[in-house]
Amino acid sequence: MNRILLTSFATWKPHQRSNSSDDLLLHLLQDAAFASRLHVFRQLPVNVPVAQGITIRKLQQLSPQILVCCGMAEHRTHLTVEAQATVAQQTRVTALDLDSLIAGLPMTQISDNAGQFVCNALYYAMLNYLNQHCPTVPCLFIHVPVLTPQNQAAIAADFRSLIERLLSWTA
Repeated sequence: MNRILLTSFATWKPHQRSNSSDDLLLHLLQDAAFASRLHVFRQLPVNVPVAQGITIRKLQQLSPQILVCCGMAEHRTHLTVEAQATVAQQTRVTALDLDSLIAGLPMTQISDNAGQFVCNALYYAMLNYLNQHCPTVPCLFIHVPVLTPQNQAAIAADFRSLIERLLSWTA
């Protein structure tokens, strides 16, 4: 049973060869048994209204138990689970227990700043939409640092652990 809808973004700057959030989703999909428990929608356009519309349509079509949106944060060194999103001085907060979610994960931190761009805007829109239309479906945004040969294995292990924990919460 597919319980989690995962999304990633396309790149948005000319120097970016890939989006690390999308790279992590590809990594998860290599394990067919694990991937069969997920809905994955990759490479959302870096355009707030378009990304929001696509994600809402996927939510309506698939009815997942959890929505996890992922984006790249070029200047971070750890995975960061976002506690909230703020637009026009209005803040929406995830209902998930982030302290429990990240316990024991060395490459993962909690953040209160989902950014000032499409990640924050999409997270806010999805938290707002789910609160109004599917209040039992929690939402999380995970920022992924640029992946390097030095950090990729540790980041991927933490990311997989996060998704496994979320899957166990929906069981």
